[in-house]
Amino acid sequence: MRRMEMAQSTLRRALCAALVGIVPMALVAGEAVRDPDSAAAWREQGRAAVAAARALTPLRERARNVIVFIGDGMGVSTVTAARILDGQLRGQTGEENQLAFERLPHVALIKTYETNQQVPESAGTATAILSGVKTRADVIGLDGSAPVGVPSQPGQRLRSLFEWAEQRGLATGVVTTARLTHATPAAAYAHTPHRNWESDADLPAAAAAAGERDIATQFVEWKAGDGIDVALAGGRAQFLPASARDPEYPDQRGKRADGRDLAAAWQAARPGRAYVWNREQLLALDLAKTGQILGLFEPSHMQFESDRARDAAGEPSLAEMTRVAIDRLARSRKGFALLVEGGRIDHGHHAGSAYLALHEAIAFSAAVDAVLSRVNLRETLVVVTADHSHVFTLGGYPARGNPILGLVRGNDERGDPTGKPMLDANGRPFTALGYANGPGYRRTAEGRPDLSQVDTADPHYLQESAVPLEAETHGGEDVPLYAGGPGAQLFHGVQEQSYIYHAIVAALGW
Repeated sequence: MRRMEMAQSTLRRALCAALVGIVPMALVAGEAVRDPDSAAAWREQGRAAVAAARALTPLRERARNVIVFIGDGMGVSTVTAARILDGQLRGQTGEENQLAFERLPHVALIKTYETNQQVPESAGTATAILSGVKTRADVIGLDGSAPVGVPSQPGQRLRSLFEWAEQRGLATGVVTTARLTHATPAAAYAHTPHRNWESDADLPAAAAAAGERDIATQFVEWKAGDGIDVALAGGRAQFLPASARDPEYPDQRGKRADGRDLAAAWQAARPGRAYVWNREQLLALDLAKTGQILGLFEPSHMQFESDRARDAAGEPSLAEMTRVAIDRLARSRKGFALLVEGGRIDHGHHAGSAYLALHEAIAFSAAVDAVLSRVNLRETLVVVTADHSHVFTLGGYPARGNPILGLVRGNDERGDPTGKPMLDANGRPFTALGYANGPGYRRTAEGRPDLSQVDTADPHYLQESAVPLEAETHGGEDVPLYAGGPGAQLFHGVQEQSYIYHAIVAALGW
């Protein structure tokens, strides 16, 4: 009787939501089953999820605001493993958990290849997402006719979503845990034939002579509208001269060879601008009165989430930066466009560290959650996706609730957990998580190393890889996309990555 009452209550909530065109987001994917051994519980969950899907009414209004989240390197296997780890950190078995963006009602798969590369990198993919045109690897804001590292031609430039937003009077923001001049955030405002030209010290003499500008200079001298209204990231060194000591690390200096302090130049260019470089300064800002904001919190990329608490100067989380950006941009009468990147998911994977990558993905989910608790999905389109995947796998038949960072412990012939590690052909235990290539390759005369006395959940442990490489590589499979709000129904099926831009523009009614 109680199960029937619960099912009826769930159905009533879903049907009532249909009257206003919104379904509670937790119902779209289905609520967790409390009794997994009960057939009735699974049927109840399935019926409730179908009712929620039937009640889902697409919002036909134009979107006033758009927020694009990019989890750098956050492929399907990363989402699954992060979901489980997040749940296990909350005391669950993990598999039944949902990350914040998994509650969004519309889902698509995105093809990530570049015009010259089967497995992509972040410059070409971010250009596709933010400018609607696929291009070559390592190229930002230029079409596929632009050779890598060759001075560009005017006809090759692409107009980004953020340039268009500024021209239409919207407020704009860029938030990332990577350098502000790194590939993904740079695609919002820059045009360059090489992603590595982040400061003038990186710019070849021939390129400079041909009129190319480094990415940091392009940010400061951006001509679209009144410029990016909120930019919060790492990457101070690209903005400071080589003669200047870093304010947080006096033994480090800026990278610029031209002697310019671009942070100071940016602040002086318009009254009311605020430049901050630590968490205390950022959170002390009066967002009702402050003009445009530039925050650069590290000389290079920001700290990994698992190291952030130990940062001497104090460093904001991705969720905190996102909340600040939303609260500042919400003052705009014409709406806003915001890019939020979880940039260090990618870096954790390249290092061969599932621990780092998954904690970054959880922090990314927290940033999405911060947005969903602040914005009205009747007027704000929220899109969450990845630029590419990684060669990261989850397998080995672990039992339900097996620690995701641990050794595989399976079930017996009755289907009950053994509590004992499964063994490979040589009698050695192995982990559920691994990489197809990367720095975790280890071989001994007897084959794989013996992990029976190794703490594979240690933050410094590197998962095993099949092919030895100095850095693990990207993966070429499709990546997921999740969307909610006006126009979210445009995201469906399997789409080219460049489609994302066009669907956003259509949702905004431009």
